[in-house]
Amino acid sequence: MADFLDTTEIKEALQNNNQALAVDKIKKLLEMAANTPLNIGITGESGSGKSSFVNAFRGVDHRDDQAAPTGVVETTTEVRAYPHPSYPNVTLWDLPGIGTTRFPADQYLKHVGFERFDFFIIISDTRFRENDVKLAKEIQKMGKKFYFVRSKVDNDLQNAQRSQRNFDAEQTLALIRENCKEGLLKEGVQAPQVFLLSNFELQRHDFHRLHATLERELPEHKRDALLFAMPNMSLEIIEKKKEAFKSKIPHYAFVSAACAAVPLPGLSVAVDGALIAGVVQQYKTGFALDGPSLQRLADSTGVLLEDLTSVVRSPLSLNTIDKTFILKLLLQSAAVAGLMLAEEGLKFIPLFGTLVASTLSYKVTEKALLDFLHMLAEDAQNVFKRALCCMNSSV
Repeated sequence: MADFLDTTEIKEALQNNNQALAVDKIKKLLEMAANTPLNIGITGESGSGKSSFVNAFRGVDHRDDQAAPTGVVETTTEVRAYPHPSYPNVTLWDLPGIGTTRFPADQYLKHVGFERFDFFIIISDTRFRENDVKLAKEIQKMGKKFYFVRSKVDNDLQNAQRSQRNFDAEQTLALIRENCKEGLLKEGVQAPQVFLLSNFELQRHDFHRLHATLERELPEHKRDALLFAMPNMSLEIIEKKKEAFKSKIPHYAFVSAACAAVPLPGLSVAVDGALIAGVVQQYKTGFALDGPSLQRLADSTGVLLEDLTSVVRSPLSLNTIDKTFILKLLLQSAAVAGLMLAEEGLKFIPLFGTLVASTLSYKVTEKALLDFLHMLAEDAQNVFKRALCCMNSSV
């Protein structure tokens, strides 16, 4: 999201008494702020679990119509784009295994459209092979970031548990990680970053380390795109989303204050309603509390949708968010309603009144967004805990 939101066109529309145009401009402003593109290339040899990773990252069950096809043989023969179902600006690209193409590593990158990707994830379900190493070296030459993901580690843990008398899961994982790094270093890969994952339970093992690394190494304007597209796999992720949304509230409050300076009856209330409704919808989507996201969570976890929605407390989560609904909620608060009424009256007093009206508008929007954000974050936490509890009790 831009550090500064340009309100010039919104103010011009209001000064021309064109409320519909002002609301449209606000919606476009919100969309622009939320649509930073992020393109992730997922590659590796045949059967390594690329498609399963693509599905798990997007929170999509493998039986879903939007799922990348999975199988025991190579199912990816060409570059396929899989946009995130809630954030189409975030796209995971399922690339054909380099071993299945007729191209050497350098030509393979041209074949798949190297330039479009922000970074690559190279996946293997055993050790990283010659083709993985060649590809990593070519990516390194071209100045792009790449990360090695060792998939299906649950299988390794099960095998180790069966064969070892004094089985230690953490020690086994550390040994797998170190063996992968040593093998890559011997092949000449500089400072390899290796992460151990379970494709079906991303919250386990190294996924949090992978996210923290990406968060640290991505350009700042790409970090939120990654964060909001992440499935809610921990309370920590939910809290990070909350803090990221919270940091943008002053920008939206500024838009509200700028519009309040235009002395036309009722316009500030209408604009605030539309603005807040748009931002709250972003919160719902980011916390995966919209209907389609909740249904995908139910499908992928095997938890009934009714069980997930039973712990939702806020009226925001299960209702359609629009200007009318938001204004109704705002007016239920005596404090907020009083501020809105005072703002409308003060804006017609020259200079001083306009200044105070802008300040009040800023405060109304800020308080409303903070309150609504807290409600939705709490719902997201409740849904996560419910899903986890139901999944654990079914094991």
